[in-house]
Amino acid sequence: MPKAIPFTKGSIIYFSEDKDARIFLLQQGMVFLTSTDVETGSPVSEYVREGEFFGVKSALGHFPREETATVVADTIVVSMTVSEFEKLFSNNKQIIMKMLRVFSNQLRAVHKKTETILNSGEKTNSQLGMISVAKSFYEEEQYRSCCDVCLKFLKLYPTSMEKESVAKLYMNSKVRLDKLAERETKKTSELDSGFVSNDLTMFSLPAFARFAKTFEAGSVIISEYEPGETFYLIQSGAVQLMKCVNGTQKNLDILHGGEFFGEMAILENSPRSATCVAKNTVEVLEFNKQNFEILITGNPQMALILLKLFCKRIYDQKTRLKILVISDLQARIGDVFLMFDEMMPPVNPNDKVRKFNLTAQDISHWSGLPIDVVRDELNRFVEKRKIEVYDTYIVVNNIIDMKRTVDARRAQRSA
Repeated sequence: MPKAIPFTKGSIIYFSEDKDARIFLLQQGMVFLTSTDVETGSPVSEYVREGEFFGVKSALGHFPREETATVVADTIVVSMTVSEFEKLFSNNKQIIMKMLRVFSNQLRAVHKKTETILNSGEKTNSQLGMISVAKSFYEEEQYRSCCDVCLKFLKLYPTSMEKESVAKLYMNSKVRLDKLAERETKKTSELDSGFVSNDLTMFSLPAFARFAKTFEAGSVIISEYEPGETFYLIQSGAVQLMKCVNGTQKNLDILHGGEFFGEMAILENSPRSATCVAKNTVEVLEFNKQNFEILITGNPQMALILLKLFCKRIYDQKTRLKILVISDLQARIGDVFLMFDEMMPPVNPNDKVRKFNLTAQDISHWSGLPIDVVRDELNRFVEKRKIEVYDTYIVVNNIIDMKRTVDARRAQRSA
């Protein structure tokens, strides 16, 4: 059962990078959390208020601690296991919604930092924003996605002054889509058949059947800038999260069965912050804004699943952010391989040779670098015999050596 533990001033409850499965509740006193800003490398500090939890993300997500927890006055904290936290959490609707909103805000903050690094400086209204999304898909020959965004625009803004230009863009894209239909084949990336949560069992019940929807490969499920009125849980398939930056689509994440998207717009009553595209045939459960809170508060198990998935999403996005802040191009691209190595570890942990189902275009998406720059840097890796590049995959000849290279160059940046 949860245990109250006294700490004297100056004590350390846990250090950054510790692996600790405990969750804490500040009952009395003062605790200071110190972490490092991913973008600047500067220390970031915040106080925990009495009655607040800390250590939740790392414990639920099974990740190393991101911060050091220091006691700055004589303090009493309640320590609990994950299962004890889950029991407390599932019986308190107020805590459920508060923590989901807190984690949603944290995830949006990471997204905003990612946008800043990707030079998304343009400020635009929702109509012009959606048009830029549609045009970016057209330029990248993703005609199905372009068509979907155009149709969303025409439905949302039937009297817009841009209606005719969007309709023309739709028709041009539709013609090209029809021509490409027979020869277009989409490769399945290494992550497309990745994580599928065992927790999805509950969502297979007949009660959830009315929420089921299917999207074909290339379909735009959500468009950046459109109003947020629905929330999705992926049953099967893979969904790519993208951000339109200076007229080009940049990859934010790839989600799989058991993961969710669209929740931030509902929790925060804000427009969509990213575009979500089906990478293959995707089956989802679609919940609207009206039944979202009822579902969450009425199904504690679902709320816990969402909370754990928030932990994973925040961790994954911070991993992506760490890649984007590396100025050394070789280290930046090398860190993409390390990210995939962490996400899809080998069966034998001693295996040094790793095969990743990635192309130069995929590396460009994940690193935020132009495709021509990526190709040049990959060629340098090939010349040094560190990698082998094929049509649909890349082989890293020594992943341990790749990690040493990335760590050394990252250390030079911070020195």
